[in-house]
Amino acid sequence: MRDVELTRLAGRHGIATAYEDWRGRRVSVGPDTIRHVLTALGVDPADPGPDPGRGLLPPAVVVREGKAPDLALPEGARCSVETADGALLPFDPGLPLGAHTLRVTDQGVEHDSPILVVPDRIDPTALREHRRLWGLMAQVYSVRSRASWGTGDLRDLSELAEWSARDLGADFTLINPVHASGPATPLEPSPYLPVSRRYSSPLYIRVEDVPEYARLDPSQREGIQRLARPLRERGRTADLLDRDAVWEAKRAALEILFQVSRAPGREEALRHYLEREGQPLVEFATWSALAEEHGPDHRAWPPELRDVGSLAVGRRALDLWPRVEFHRWLQWVLDEQLARAQDGALDSGMALGIVHDLAIGVRAGGADAWMYGDALVPGLHAGAPPDEFNRRGQDWGQPPWNPNRLAELGYGPFRQIVSQALRHAGGLRMDHVMGLFRLWCVPEGASPDQGTYLRYDHEGMVGALLLEARRADAVVVGEDLGTVEPWVRDHLADRGVLGTSVLWFENDGDGEPLTPDGWRRDCLATVATHDLPPVSSYLSAEHVELRARLGLLDRPVAEERAASEARVAQWCALLVYLGLLEEDADPVGDPASVVAAMHAYLAATPSRMLGVALTDLVGERRMQNQPGTSTEYPNWRIPLTSGEGEPVLVDELLADPRMVARVRRALGPLGHRGHGL
Repeated sequence: MRDVELTRLAGRHGIATAYEDWRGRRVSVGPDTIRHVLTALGVDPADPGPDPGRGLLPPAVVVREGKAPDLALPEGARCSVETADGALLPFDPGLPLGAHTLRVTDQGVEHDSPILVVPDRIDPTALREHRRLWGLMAQVYSVRSRASWGTGDLRDLSELAEWSARDLGADFTLINPVHASGPATPLEPSPYLPVSRRYSSPLYIRVEDVPEYARLDPSQREGIQRLARPLRERGRTADLLDRDAVWEAKRAALEILFQVSRAPGREEALRHYLEREGQPLVEFATWSALAEEHGPDHRAWPPELRDVGSLAVGRRALDLWPRVEFHRWLQWVLDEQLARAQDGALDSGMALGIVHDLAIGVRAGGADAWMYGDALVPGLHAGAPPDEFNRRGQDWGQPPWNPNRLAELGYGPFRQIVSQALRHAGGLRMDHVMGLFRLWCVPEGASPDQGTYLRYDHEGMVGALLLEARRADAVVVGEDLGTVEPWVRDHLADRGVLGTSVLWFENDGDGEPLTPDGWRRDCLATVATHDLPPVSSYLSAEHVELRARLGLLDRPVAEERAASEARVAQWCALLVYLGLLEEDADPVGDPASVVAAMHAYLAATPSRMLGVALTDLVGERRMQNQPGTSTEYPNWRIPLTSGEGEPVLVDELLADPRMVARVRRALGPLGHRGHGL
């Protein structure tokens, strides 16, 4: 195939043949990459077949609420819309919000296509009623208490959220993804590489909060506590988190509780939950049971078990039904404890409560990849192109959505994931929100810089997201950092989706730090993210030494350190100029003063939401995640500790006057004023 024909074919399937890199330079994509992506999408470059967008109906029709459908049909074609509840309506403005079916009859032949009627924009109650919202950002697994089993759980989250609302006036707690991990050890430590985004990880269950625990006899309770004690002891140290040990103990305890007879009301509640979740939960629980038997990558299972709809899978599920039931029960317990965390946060005065984080994708061999089948693209990995902080690019090992197939399904799998994430939440942070428009896709086995962009119908993707957010009256924050087409931010802002602005990245055209009035209004403003060093580390340039030891620098360490120190000096100078920091402040010796000044700076911006990292409040120096590494650094295994390296437990945050004073100082004005700051 000639280059011009390959370029034309790539364009028909949303594959970029060139792109602009982080320096603004145009980069051409190699033909081998283009051919690989086409093949992964099911298109033979030598014999591509018909254009999927050239039929009578597109794969999906997306209409904004109150707008006329924009669809050219043959003269004389008859149209109707069958709504989700079975009603038949004319194909014209005024269709109700939701996912429906468009039926078109042309020359005696009926054609069907999903039709989504989506909000033009969202305007959540919390943002209408409050000039500004602020809250803590925390990695739940790292926030432990004396009662938790070595890693933070949903009770710890509840106590943290309720304390920050009651004593500090916080409006929300933004947490890491709590998506499902594999059912057996070893567990994947990254919350951004789950097996499913639709269901949650039972690692976060507080065992003693399961009501059936109270029905155990004393010897059974003592047996469970014997499992917990060594984990609690380790949880009072600064040692790295050991998810595997925690899950082995919790699973043993939960299997005991699963066997306990439930009170009639509890049994009825379980029945209602299972009926509501239906077949998808059965499929997820079946994958979990099969993963216990054959491993967590379904691509390595016996061939007859790799298809979720096969008779062999159905027969094996019946054989394993007690395990399937156990995994369904675990999700019910999680649903109850997630609901309790959100209810407690709202009852304590929060405007939003818990804001959940939605990862951009899932593991290639995991439950979602098995359940959603051809809605995902095998042979490709989502990632990110080279940029200022990751010069090699990134390969996340996650299969991207198949744009055409997802549209044919009415964006149903994506809508289900978003709906589940918002079930017990006041908001959603959408990781790598640019993935709703285009995703950097790397051919399996290639280096991350040898990828290209795969484009999606953003009207469908963003519309599906907004449809579920409107139903939940939820705030949506898009993580729009990195390489972003400028119009993408404008589109999201027009639709009511907030962006993300990070202090260290907010510069003017000359590279100087922006003054507060230069920040955008419709965003979540933060000092840093979980992929950046805590402030204490940034101020001392410890993060430069770390990256040097890990071989992640592309210039001499002295140059990197000088650049980091110059950046810190620029920001401190601005904070002094604004009257937020004393001129003789010592950033390295007294980082809390700079942290307080930075939060005062954020408070002076027009941003609608402010996020405060719990790590910065307690003086943590270690990063949660060092991009560009896997096993070289203990990513996602760092417990919450102070600047002195001592463990910080939720109990201390609630009760220790010295820790409370430290937090209030680091918060600056945020800790002394209530809602609507």
